[in-house]
Amino acid sequence: MYKYKVLTQKDKWFSGKFDPAKLEEALNAYSEQGWRLVSCATADIPGFGSTRQEFVAVLEREE
Repeated sequence: MYKYKVLTQKDKWFSGKFDPAKLEEALNAYSEQGWRLVSCATADIPGFGSTRQEFVAVLEREE
């Protein structure tokens, strides 16, 4: 059985702004807990008069 975790820019690691160094730090921290990155993508989020792209990472670990 697997458990999944989804990281987005709204996660505590990013404070709303995407930073590759913070992503690396987050992935390494979760890796130490047994999580591994299985997928990542960007999503278009509609806003007031515009859209923004948000980074999404999917992690998994065996339970």
